[in-house]
Amino acid sequence: MSSADLRRLDREIRVTAKKLEAVRRGELWPLNGRERRAMTRAVAGGAYRVARGRSTGRAEQQIDSTGSAAEMRLTAELSALHGERQRLITEAARAKAAKKSSGWW
Repeated sequence: MSSADLRRLDREIRVTAKKLEAVRRGELWPLNGRERRAMTRAVAGGAYRVARGRSTGRAEQQIDSTGSAAEMRLTAELSALHGERQRLITEAARAKAAKKSSGWW
């Protein structure tokens, strides 16, 4: 393990946490293409229904489910990054302990 690997992982963790907070605030920029298309489709459909004087229940539900799916995806990605970081740290500690125990000093 090098500190460069840890720095890279830490940067990715910060970026993913920032994306997760943005999704929780309802921003669209962290969504991937599929989620962005679904959100746009739901907003357009809801606007059409409002213009016709009908209920937007299904469109609102689609917007909420897309947002929660993006939140779940980013949460899973964040936990995977934390797990990878912990694995790197544990691996380095084992290597350091093995190196210390095998030497004279």
